Amino acid sequence: MSENQTKNGASRRRIRTSRAPAAIGPYSQAVLVNDTLYCSGQIGIDPETTHLVSDSVETETEQILKNLGAVLKAASMNYDRVVKCSVFMTDMNDYGVINEVYARYFSEDPPARETVQVAALPRGARVEISCIAVKTK
Repeated sequence: MSENQTKNGASRRRIRTSRAPAAIGPYSQAVLVNDTLYCSGQIGIDPETTHLVSDSVETETEQILKNLGAVLKAASMNYDRVVKCSVFMTDMNDYGVINEVYARYFSEDPPARETVQVAALPRGARVEISCIAVKTK
């Protein structure tokens, strides 16, 4: 984790953990600016094997949320701190299954969210989820 100050004096720290897949491009797993955590989109890559978990859209979504949980934990946060999620899927017919898994992690007081069907995702993934979380004092 490297920390520096932005031009306006805000604290900015890159968040990294080996418990989630390493970035597959020029981006960070997450960036913490003051008390707000911006998590990059996660796909269902198992960080131990580096392979996409693609048995089903359910297991893929489960792995994604485990990955996001690991990034949140690396920033000393958890799912309760998530205020916004973005869900991208390649097939809107998977909406119900994705929601079932998602609801296991965000059952009470769920965050704001948008869900969008896209033409394709990295590595042939069917789902990608990113989030924003806020620390409270």
